[in-house]
Amino acid sequence: MLEPSHNDELPAIPGKRYFTIGEVSELCAVKPHVLRYWEQEFPQLSPVKRRGNRRYYQRQDVLMIRQIRGLLYDQGFTIGGARQRLSGDEAREDVTQYKQLIRQTIAELEEVLNVLRVR
Repeated sequence: MLEPSHNDELPAIPGKRYFTIGEVSELCAVKPHVLRYWEQEFPQLSPVKRRGNRRYYQRQDVLMIRQIRGLLYDQGFTIGGARQRLSGDEAREDVTQYKQLIRQTIAELEEVLNVLRVR
């Protein structure tokens, strides 16, 4: 059995516009304090901040967090190495991000199919 640290085990991202830090924490299997730390370390992460400094993440933020998590936890990168990898040219062609998007799309299509079957 695979450990939950692998991206395959992460839940599908619901089709909504904004996510709270608690929701993102569950979707990415990362504690909220780690997410706040990563915001300081990775310029790509910039959730919208609203009333009372509450963070609201968008879908691309969740995907980026999953990618960071994969680099740090699964591939063994350091924070600096992961930051460099994400800001480098290979970040645009990063296969893991595309695989994640494809898996997410499949999961969403399966949800739609299930809804249609019920009718």
